[in-house]
Amino acid sequence: MANKSISSGATTIPNQGWRVAFAGLGINLALGILYTWSMFKDAIAKDFGWQGSQLNDPYALCCLVFAFAMIAAGRCQDKFGPRVTASIGGLLVGAGMVLISTTNSYATWLLGFGVLVGIGIGFGYSSTTPPALKWFPPAKTGLIAGIVVAGFGLAPIYLAPTSQFLLAHFGLKQSMLIFGAAFAVIVCSLAQLLVNPPAGHVAGANTANANTAAKPVAAVNFSPGQILRQPKFWLLWVIYFIGAGAGLMVISSVSGMAKKTMGESAFIAVAVMALGNAGGRIIAGILSDKIGRRWTLMLVLLIQAALMFVAIPVTNSTDGPKFVIVLIATMIGFNYGANLSLFPSFTKDLWGLKNFGMNYGVLFTAWGVGGFVLSRVQQMLKAGSGDFKSSFIAAGVLLVVGAALTLLLRTPPTQPKTS
Repeated sequence: MANKSISSGATTIPNQGWRVAFAGLGINLALGILYTWSMFKDAIAKDFGWQGSQLNDPYALCCLVFAFAMIAAGRCQDKFGPRVTASIGGLLVGAGMVLISTTNSYATWLLGFGVLVGIGIGFGYSSTTPPALKWFPPAKTGLIAGIVVAGFGLAPIYLAPTSQFLLAHFGLKQSMLIFGAAFAVIVCSLAQLLVNPPAGHVAGANTANANTAAKPVAAVNFSPGQILRQPKFWLLWVIYFIGAGAGLMVISSVSGMAKKTMGESAFIAVAVMALGNAGGRIIAGILSDKIGRRWTLMLVLLIQAALMFVAIPVTNSTDGPKFVIVLIATMIGFNYGANLSLFPSFTKDLWGLKNFGMNYGVLFTAWGVGGFVLSRVQQMLKAGSGDFKSSFIAAGVLLVVGAALTLLLRTPPTQPKTS
């Protein structure tokens, strides 16, 4: 897609918005290794002898570290730019994967996958959305955010079958080495395409749709300290915790759920769910540009809650049609993915672009805490009951509460409070 040119003073500068957006999508495609953890759990149990919560701990820790790394990464992105930040992320992800390829030590996997890969994903992920949004007008905020973060959701489409192949032919450790080397090269290469628009650039000043239901970007830019004093921030944080955590409860175990009816073809459910995950990010982004962020978020949470209750008999069945579990997984992935485009859009709408990286990093801690807490809750509930029923009930109730909380969201303020 050809890019138009923009003017900055007397110089005409090519608009690189679409190139930046698709480079960000490519980086997120590599970083989406997190969503294929359910493919590795059986191999880890078989090769290393890990049991119980040990099987989920590196994944849960990675989610938590990823989220809190977004704060430092957002600051790095705002100060040094997306190119440097994404390159650091690629190197850290590669280093973490290479480290775990050398050992079956539980502690080293926590360090390698949980900490190094988690920080690396945080640095890479935080540097993709901000530069892309800066090139486009407010009327396209949801669309562009959805496209960029769709890469993270799409990753299992190729990573699930790739993981299946590598694990079968090279074993667990060698597979981690291959992934580590590949991701470092891919992320660091695409990072060179991430650039911010020139100072003074006003994205689509004359083309924004005045009738869009999405809020315009905040006229005044808020600092992280200012947003932390707003009740609205904490309301969004709790809703994000619920929406993301409930989805991650399912995503981290979908392969195990699917094996009851699909056997060794369970990786298909993981890959197809990724289509829903990515599609939810783009479609929810577009919808929120049309009808507003709040109503889109409420709709997403209510549908997700209904799906949790529908999933109970489906996942407990051992002889049901295979397509049913795939359909449920896809729809849950769709609604979970919607969160990942809606909350960056909320951040831009409410608090502006100047400190977007760090502001979204602070809000994104809700994703990490939700993933860490609720994935561990799911593991404990399953260990106690032997099935996923109690996990789905807990997630469904939480999602209904989250949907109710969206009613408290109000129009963003136009001026930050002075310190």
